[in-house]
Amino acid sequence: MSKQFDENELATLTERYVAMWNEPDAENRSKLIRELWAVDGVQVLADPPQEIREAAAALAFPIPTLEVRGHDALDRRVTRAYEMFVAPGEHIFAARGQATQLSVNLVGITWLMVAQADGSVAGGGYDVLALDEDGRIRVDHQFIGVA
Repeated sequence: MSKQFDENELATLTERYVAMWNEPDAENRSKLIRELWAVDGVQVLADPPQEIREAAAALAFPIPTLEVRGHDALDRRVTRAYEMFVAPGEHIFAARGQATQLSVNLVGITWLMVAQADGSVAGGGYDVLALDEDGRIRVDHQFIGVA
């Protein structure tokens, strides 16, 4: 079933998606993942870091995409990002505006990684979320550095 999302649904999705990355409690973070994502949901890092691209090129492989699939793998992915960027107290993730409906069941979210000390932008990206008929994420193509 195709779904158009209203402003409230897009605002709620944006808020919950960003909250998942900032959530300090592991149990609450896992709960958010299970509520936001389809059981077999996948996140694809569409443009992997330069060092990964260089290593692949040195082995004559095409640039690989990186992906995690399913709640457990997503939990590890989100937890690691939290541990690297939020837990040390240096950064927090924030939405840059509200999610935008791109097409039926397709939503875009622009996010920023903001320094907690002074609010300066340290990074960011754009995620294109393909949602199922229940509004849960089936596929998340994440583009880092595009904000």
